[in-house]
Amino acid sequence: MSSDRMHLTRRRFMSNFAFASGAIATGLGSWVVRPDWANAAEAPIKVGIATDLTGPIAYAGNADANVAKMVIKQINDGGGLLGRPLELYIEDTASNESIAVGNVRKLIQRDKVDMVLGGITSSMRNAIKDPIVARGKTLYIYPQLYEGKECTPYLFCTGPTPAQQCDEFIPWLIKNGGKKFALPSANYVWPHTLNVYARKVIESNGGEVVFEEYYPLDQVDFSATVNRIISNKVDVVFNTVIPPGVGPFFKQLYEAGFLKNGGRLACVYYDENTLNINQANEIEGLASCLDYFKVLTKEDPVSAKIQAAYDKEFPGNILFAAGSAATGTYRGLKLWEAAVKEAGKVDRESVSAALDHAKIAEGPGGPAEMVPGKRHCKMKMYTAVAKGGTYEIVARSNGLVDPKEC
Repeated sequence: MSSDRMHLTRRRFMSNFAFASGAIATGLGSWVVRPDWANAAEAPIKVGIATDLTGPIAYAGNADANVAKMVIKQINDGGGLLGRPLELYIEDTASNESIAVGNVRKLIQRDKVDMVLGGITSSMRNAIKDPIVARGKTLYIYPQLYEGKECTPYLFCTGPTPAQQCDEFIPWLIKNGGKKFALPSANYVWPHTLNVYARKVIESNGGEVVFEEYYPLDQVDFSATVNRIISNKVDVVFNTVIPPGVGPFFKQLYEAGFLKNGGRLACVYYDENTLNINQANEIEGLASCLDYFKVLTKEDPVSAKIQAAYDKEFPGNILFAAGSAATGTYRGLKLWEAAVKEAGKVDRESVSAALDHAKIAEGPGGPAEMVPGKRHCKMKMYTAVAKGGTYEIVARSNGLVDPKEC
């Protein structure tokens, strides 16, 4: 991933996002996208987006904001919801929990939004969920793949869980990589919890975890880890190191001959955005398991239509991709739309009751439905392998996969 994509400056963000799309700055890190029509009888429904527009994962946050703008515009072009237009309020969580909490409070207290969608890392979700759900008494939709275990009332998750990402993927890795796994990891909640689940699946399928290690999020020298992987003849590196460390780590592994000697890289958040962090040859054969890959547009007309609409509206290097929560953002907004239509109103109790069993027949990668009583989402899952800088689908789920949460 180019450094300019990883570190969007405020100036570049404003030129890319705000002025190009009619978003109006309403304060530091605050934007509003107003509908181009109004209902004289009723006020607009207010949708809040809280995501990383600046900071090290701004490439993902900007994609999520773009998806929200695209979906909200489509809903408005179709007449809005309940005869009311939607107004979009966007706050920058800036990859910084203390900034995020203050900005999310603005959505609740100043803008009085009817729903908040956002947060990418689990540490961000944990920081902002209480200001939204408990103190803010507002519905919260979290769109990112994550470690599971989030069972807070009024908080709905629309990205993949460990069961969805590991139950079929790890047996595939054992068959197409080998039995000896290393679990090099960033030191925060997602890798710790995911690895507990992954280890169980590895061991129950006859595999072995040679080692599991945790590193500071900003670590870039992995020579000791690479030496352990090579000397222990590890077959599969099941990676949860994240940017900025993941690029140097994969490069150092490649230079040590891990791939050349038959090793397999695996990383469940790797999508089309993250493919660009390294040279293609440094991650050749890397396997990922997600709810959507762009290559699906060749076989799925709905995915092709969504992808084409995004690419037309937002050309450039802020990509529509699953590991960046863009697909979960799309899914979350469409499930919420279905719930509001069923409820016939926008208050939290009514919409939550309908969202509990909401379904969409179409979405990126396929249909989706909430599991009643569980606040998590069933979806199709795909295993893909990096080949020459793009992905190739090598396995897919039979139907919608249960998240097995709550």
